[in-house]
Amino acid sequence: MQRISLAHGEGGELTHKLIQDIFIRAFGHSEQTQFDSAILTISSQTIAVTTDSYVVKPLFFPGGNIGKLAINGTVNDLAVSGAIPHAITAGFMIEEGFPIKSLKEIVHTMAGEAEKAGVNIIAGDTKVVEKGSVDGLFINTTGIGVIQKQHRLKPEMIQEGDSVIVSGTIGDHGVAILSARNELGLLTDVKSDCASLNHLIQELLTKINGIRIMRDPTRGGLATTLVELCEDFHFTVEIDEYSLPIRKDVQGACDILGYDPLYLANEGKVVIIVDSNEKQKALEILQNHELGKDASEIGQITSCHVQTGKLLLKTSVGTTRRLNRLSGQLLPRIC
Repeated sequence: MQRISLAHGEGGELTHKLIQDIFIRAFGHSEQTQFDSAILTISSQTIAVTTDSYVVKPLFFPGGNIGKLAINGTVNDLAVSGAIPHAITAGFMIEEGFPIKSLKEIVHTMAGEAEKAGVNIIAGDTKVVEKGSVDGLFINTTGIGVIQKQHRLKPEMIQEGDSVIVSGTIGDHGVAILSARNELGLLTDVKSDCASLNHLIQELLTKINGIRIMRDPTRGGLATTLVELCEDFHFTVEIDEYSLPIRKDVQGACDILGYDPLYLANEGKVVIIVDSNEKQKALEILQNHELGKDASEIGQITSCHVQTGKLLLKTSVGTTRRLNRLSGQLLPRIC
């Protein structure tokens, strides 16, 4: 049988074979399948938990697929919270008629990304629905991580003069998805930046004491992420348009299509607010790593403890304007 049928979701022999032949063969941990829940032993009382659903269109895109996105997105949500990712669960909603060959490729990609990130895929669920109920395949994940006391983030220490750093070029994932859709006639070699950042982030946390807070600028892009930080923690950030790391082909695509790279999704970048005395060390660590080689300081905290935090952009012509979070729908189904 080469395609998923409704019988694969009925809990019988075909369900068993699907789980054994595809998921357990890729993910391992067959002992966990003997129970209705994965049994974990966690050495710390402080854990981080995140959950996410992945509905990207198309399922395969330059630089990855929905499976790569699911693992790396979950790992990064934990890592930017200061946690060491420990385990992931994965739920699959599969459309009747979905090619088993494609499912195997996605699942094996997930297994490979989990191995690189050093996390275990420990539990899961599979549902098969009638044709037309989902668009091929949706994946839901839950991630669990352990936070070491010495690596706890310190947003309460944010102060005027702190540096804002982004770990690399922005907007790559958004342009890669646009290109893969072939809807706007966009031809580009841009690949998604989809990657797990946990090893890089742990190196930063181990070697630098002045990291205040981190975020991964996914949906809504860098601007929306920074606006949310400003509002949540009551400070003002001024970023310099000239300092933003943007690939020429990403900027070119945005110019043609009328998009702003500040609002395009990223799937392998981290925004870091760090003590200005530690910024050079942070940049050196980032730039010496493959996933941070294009890291750049893009701005500073200009005021703290304000009633309404805001994000300001110093433009290339010397003016300053306020940036708001993304309004409306820019690119649906990008993760």
